[in-house]
Amino acid sequence: MRISRRAVAAAVVLATVLPLSACGGGSDGGSSDASGKVEGEITFQTWNLQANFKDYFNGVIAGFEKKYPGTDVKWVDRPGEGYADKISADAAGGTLPDVVNVSPDLVAPLAKAGIALDLDKAASKYRKEYLPGAWQSHRIPGTEGTYAFPWYLNTGPLFYNKSLFKDAGLDPEKPPTTYDELFESGLKLAEKSKGKIATLANVPAIEDFGRYGGQLMNKEGTGFAFNDAKGVELLTHYKELYDAKALDPQALTATPESSGHKFLTGSVAMNPGSALDLDHFKKQAPSLYKNIGITDQISSTGKANMYVMGVMVNAQTKQKPAAVAFAHYVTDATRQVEFAKQVAIFPSTAGSLDDPYFTKEDGTDGTRVRVAAAKSLKTAVNYTPVLFSEQMKTELRNQIAKALQGKQSPKEALDNAVKGCDRLLQQS
Repeated sequence: MRISRRAVAAAVVLATVLPLSACGGGSDGGSSDASGKVEGEITFQTWNLQANFKDYFNGVIAGFEKKYPGTDVKWVDRPGEGYADKISADAAGGTLPDVVNVSPDLVAPLAKAGIALDLDKAASKYRKEYLPGAWQSHRIPGTEGTYAFPWYLNTGPLFYNKSLFKDAGLDPEKPPTTYDELFESGLKLAEKSKGKIATLANVPAIEDFGRYGGQLMNKEGTGFAFNDAKGVELLTHYKELYDAKALDPQALTATPESSGHKFLTGSVAMNPGSALDLDHFKKQAPSLYKNIGITDQISSTGKANMYVMGVMVNAQTKQKPAAVAFAHYVTDATRQVEFAKQVAIFPSTAGSLDDPYFTKEDGTDGTRVRVAAAKSLKTAVNYTPVLFSEQMKTELRNQIAKALQGKQSPKEALDNAVKGCDRLLQQS
């Protein structure tokens, strides 16, 4: 699987609150002591990576086994479809591998069930090696501890169609940089095109409320708070866009793939993406590629949104020193930079983004996107709350749809979404 910003987003969407039978309240299921000789056999599980990166991971494993004689790493790779269910079943049955590729929302129920090892206790000496925002992404609100090593990150710019901007009387060299400008441009594009050209193809997701500056959860991590004044304001603007056809009519049921297709065919003026998309545009839509504009993510906080993957250690492993050592080895600076140079992803290790590969442009758009994304990642935030499950995403989306359709006010929609998500949170 090629790993783009969009692919990582889709992967995160797969995650659900796992119905684990255990309930450890954040304990690590046993001793967190990972000291001792690094030896023995461990199993490492990844998420749909073997098809395209077999040689890379075999090399990583060989390097680890050479560094630590007496270790034996068995690598298993699971498909993206059903990955969350597989983890749930393995965790409940006591067969979860020693080291597991996870996203933050996948690790949350494992941590609560006492199955994810607390790295703040078992591996605190490695913490300084990672970007602070990346390390914090695997913390669980309401509990202490960090439950996975940060692995690869991704983010991306907003692409826009300069030709559509020009046709609407907008300056194609000055795309919107604030939310006010985005909404204003959207309404103008819809008006000039008589509703044929939308600016956006997706309804706001939880990370959009975060980038807009709203509060997503209470400080205790016991309830959601995206129905605050900022949240209502954002959804009110989206309602205005929807009514003016500045938001694509099919946004209520859009997927990242369908939104990308809308942008590709010129019926949507702006769409988030990554450097990988540029090659796709060049091959599939040459006319769009000639008119492509690239700008930063719009954020009221000054911090971009990032997607993050992690590597978790099973707290119940019988080979804790080896499991912790391997999880760290996979995610250390050397391995992360090497992996990032094979795919359009970014390392989560401190200092790695200063590598010339992420700082020097060569005049191509692809390099321009990579350099800009790397710079933004140094302060980026994973706005999606760790406890925000797939069911909660569906609840929010359903309530937003009702608001956009005029079946309830934006305030009522977000109040109902918060109630529904809080109910799901208590059930997890």
